[in-house]
Amino acid sequence: MRALSGLVGIIAAVVCSMAIAAGIEDSAKRSGFDFMTPETQALQADDMSNPGMLWVLQGEQLWQQLEGRADVACAGCHGDASQTMRGVATRYPAFDEATGRPIDLAGRINSCRAERQQAEPLVPESDALLALTAYVTHQSRGMPITPATDARLAPFRDNGRRLFQSRIGQLDLSCASCHDDNWGKRLGGSVIPQAHPTGYPLYRLEWQMVGSLQRRLRNCMIGVRAEPFAFGAPELIDLELHLTERARGLLVETPAVRP
Repeated sequence: MRALSGLVGIIAAVVCSMAIAAGIEDSAKRSGFDFMTPETQALQADDMSNPGMLWVLQGEQLWQQLEGRADVACAGCHGDASQTMRGVATRYPAFDEATGRPIDLAGRINSCRAERQQAEPLVPESDALLALTAYVTHQSRGMPITPATDARLAPFRDNGRRLFQSRIGQLDLSCASCHDDNWGKRLGGSVIPQAHPTGYPLYRLEWQMVGSLQRRLRNCMIGVRAEPFAFGAPELIDLELHLTERARGLLVETPAVRP
């Protein structure tokens, strides 16, 4: 009887772990927009009211601005962003030949600055980097997220999945504990979303400014009382790689508005 009880327990644990690993079914995927109040939804939907559009407009100006020792603008190589950047953000992070690992869109912008414009890389979370990233990503608004299929990304995506499911911090919680297992419920008065990165860089009312996905991930780590990864850390890129895979098929919203 004890052996049978133990076997049942093992089976239950395996089934539970499989359910957690499975994540959210495609048919149940929902953007964080769906969990917002009507007022916040209206703020995002109206470009004249959406505060994140200020960064997009700044990015448009920076796109045309001559930079670095090469004295060339982004537009000097890439032309009209509404044409050449359409769909680009839907497939980032992508594999970077130079480093042999994935790079996110902000990293690609900085790489381009250093190599093509011969300019200093922009500081993480700086207005300029957020603005350029928001502007480029905005060109893909309304398009489905289609993660890169490069086979070389597989081990990094797997690591991102592992990090997403790993319990950390003094609260001993994982990303999946909230966003896979308890989405739709309330935490501190707010509805727990599914953590799909559909709108980054986005404007958070809490921040009173636009911020990156890396900033949000670091905030979550601090929230569970864990030491956050540094901006640009490989672990954050791997997490983003996994998150974009989870969000496959959802539409780009940048700049989204969140509480």
